[in-house]
This record gives sequence, structure tokens and C-alpha cells, in this order.
Amino acid sequence: MIRVTVRGSFDNLSAAQLAELVAEQAEHDFLRTEYTADGYLAYDLPGRPFFTFRFAEQAADEADIARAAARAQAKAEAWMAERGYPVKGLSTQTVDMNTVPLGKRGRREAARKDQ
Repeated sequence: MIRVTVRGSFDNLSAAQLAELVAEQAEHDFLRTEYTADGYLAYDLPGRPFFTFRFAEQAADEADIARAAARAQAKAEAWMAERGYPVKGLSTQTVDMNTVPLGKRGRREAARKDQ
């Protein structure tokens, strides 16, 4: 699994758009870290204009990782555009979870599965 994080900031939201996002803020808690196929949007308005979209993608090789990043950014841009939210400064970061070392608990669980 590949975790893709798309970051950016809202750009000149109208008062109505800001009010709408603030009203929905409980559904987009910035302290919640969730990676999903559809993407999980997190923000902390009106305090900060920044947002994070977190996506779970699949990739078989390095080329797939780049395509997964592009897909995730396109999904984030489309979601914002559908709702008329202007954004700027998008950046994308990927983490291949198959390469992340297991912690103590993960090694213990892996050892149990091997028995």
C-alpha cells in the first residue's frame, strides 16, 4: 500500500465558502490521520488556510508510485473544483508502507503469524 499525502492551501475563500467549511469541520478533523481510497480531507479553519488530503493507493513498482501520486493529486483537485473551493500550492508526498520498518509491536505480530 502507498500512502499519498496532498497538501495545499485554500486561496481567497468567500465568506460563504469559509462558513460552509467551518460548519463541516467536525467531519474533517486535522488531528485524525486516515488514509482511504477516496481520500480523507483534514483542515483547521479559520485558524489556518492549509489542508491535507490523505489517500491509500496501490503500486507495484516505482513507476506506479509516481502514477499513484498523480492520481491522488488529481482526485484532490477534482474534489475542490467540484465544490468551487480555490486552492494553491499543492504538493504531494508518498510513502511505500512495504518499506517502512516494523516497530516492536509489528515485529511481535509478524512473528505470531509465522508460527
